[in-house]
Amino acid sequence: MTKMKSVVTIAGSDSCGGAGIQADLKTFSALGTYGMSVITAITAQNTMGVQNVRDLDVEIIRDQINSLFDDIKIDAVKIGMVSSIEIIDVIAECLRERRPAYIVIDPVMVSKSGSHLLKPEAKNELIKELIPLAGVVTPNLAEAEEITGKKITDVDEMKKAALMINEMGAKSVVVTGGHLEGDAVDVLYTEGSFHYLEKQRVNTKNTHGTGCTFSSAIAAYLARDYNVVEAVKRAKDYITEAIAHALDIGHGVGPTNHFYALYDRAGVLDVD
Repeated sequence: MTKMKSVVTIAGSDSCGGAGIQADLKTFSALGTYGMSVITAITAQNTMGVQNVRDLDVEIIRDQINSLFDDIKIDAVKIGMVSSIEIIDVIAECLRERRPAYIVIDPVMVSKSGSHLLKPEAKNELIKELIPLAGVVTPNLAEAEEITGKKITDVDEMKKAALMINEMGAKSVVVTGGHLEGDAVDVLYTEGSFHYLEKQRVNTKNTHGTGCTFSSAIAAYLARDYNVVEAVKRAKDYITEAIAHALDIGHGVGPTNHFYALYDRAGVLDVD
């Protein structure tokens, strides 16, 4: 039997389980990898929004990273919510020392409810310290605009943004187009070529955690030795199905369904 690959998420905790480390761990498990976590922040949030955020201190973040790498072979790392300069710096320091084979960065900046999860003064630090370490960066349109300082309204502008982020040091860039009109088109730039990933848009309001889930799926597939193009394509298929089977939980934006295939086999058709 092939040894199971191990993937770690470095991100914030989502108390309602739809995004953050909870979504990452569910994704890792659903895609046949062993998931671990380094928690950077604790959020009080639900489907209606983020009510409070508490950053962890850098010492415990450093200790979590070192504890895992000292004991377990890490096949891939996914980085999500990193809200402050100090947190970004300690993560970059540790990963430069540990040099994992794959690093996927989801540059979480603003939640779907509009809460700022990356402090404004930390944006440049993320660009300077983390993006150059990334094998793949997965910004949505708003995040790509923040990183590049350019307005994005169509696929051509997505391509330009991907090139700009690549020039900042990221080996591969996926600009996700879920916020554009029409079908959901993502633009992948890797090894000098563009790839377009298009799926029919799923008509649902329940998209909480889609960015976290997509980037985690890429990390899981990279850990399983798929190349970047294949990993991104498979992650796109996975997130599309997770959205199609999204759970109508709470009074706001419900979560995607990470275990839709397992629930289908178990005969679970709906969640009240």
